[in-house]
Amino acid sequence: MLNQTFVTEFILQGFSTARELQILHFVMFFFLYLVTVVGNILIIITVAQSNNLHNPMYFFLAILSSIDFCFISTTVPKSMGNSLVNSNAISFTGCVTQVFLVVSCATSEIFLLTLMAYDRYVAICHPLKYKLIMNQNVCLHLILILLVFGVINGACHAANTFRLDFCSSHIIKQYFCDIPQLLKISCINTEINEKITFGLVL
Repeated sequence: MLNQTFVTEFILQGFSTARELQILHFVMFFFLYLVTVVGNILIIITVAQSNNLHNPMYFFLAILSSIDFCFISTTVPKSMGNSLVNSNAISFTGCVTQVFLVVSCATSEIFLLTLMAYDRYVAICHPLKYKLIMNQNVCLHLILILLVFGVINGACHAANTFRLDFCSSHIIKQYFCDIPQLLKISCINTEINEKITFGLVL
């Protein structure tokens, strides 16, 4: 019989334990995070303020910037905080939240990029019907659908992963809560989880 105990936190082991490298990691990621956040916010503001940019292509670009902002804000601040305070711990709830948000954002971004490609296809191959096909109402509905699907996919992945028992270890060899690494530290058979994960990815 396995000694099953409820895990209240995980230990992330993605970066070096040397204090100097942790400080370097914090400084580098802080500036990269700042540049990325400012860049995405500027894109969103520019698209919102300029009437010339109120068309599907730039609307999708603003949504992509919003998703990117959410994506990097899910993992990078926690990683920087851990390096700053010399702690690698993340709570069970925090880990669930990371998995949910990372998968939701990744799914939404993939579908949005596909939608952006379709938008360009319509603009090039059907220029006379472009405004009819890609009108504001259609664009809003498509964005809503891909965001809802992203949230559903994220919830499925999170529920599928955290129904497992983590009794053998709580050390994740990654700098954020990553599903493959979580499956590795589970003390039960994860074959079904792996198939579900693979199926949801497809």
